[in-house]
Amino acid sequence: MAKARTTTFFCKECGAESAKWAGQCPSCRAWNTLVEAPYEKTKAKGIRLSPFDAPSPVTFSQIDAGSEDRFETGIKEFDRTLGGGIVKGSLILLGGDPGIGKSTLLTQVCKALSDKG
Repeated sequence: MAKARTTTFFCKECGAESAKWAGQCPSCRAWNTLVEAPYEKTKAKGIRLSPFDAPSPVTFSQIDAGSEDRFETGIKEFDRTLGGGIVKGSLILLGGDPGIGKSTLLTQVCKALSDKG
């Protein structure tokens, strides 16, 4: 029969729990931050939303895409793909296989933006 666990180890930095002591926290990678504490078995607490808190789904046609100020780059298809241009303060992730032209496209976008000032 397996021995019942009586202690556990908590990280002083991030609060992560570990069954055994280690020199480095497996979660935040901080050194010598695990401290021993009595083990208390608790039920997992999930987030429960009432039906009133849950947002209702909407169709794409109901989304207002024109509510953000956008500036056009001058590259017609790139602007169309972004919904009319780049939103100020946004982040755009451009991905793809090697050699398909990601860097070339972004160089052209930078040139077009620098031409506009």
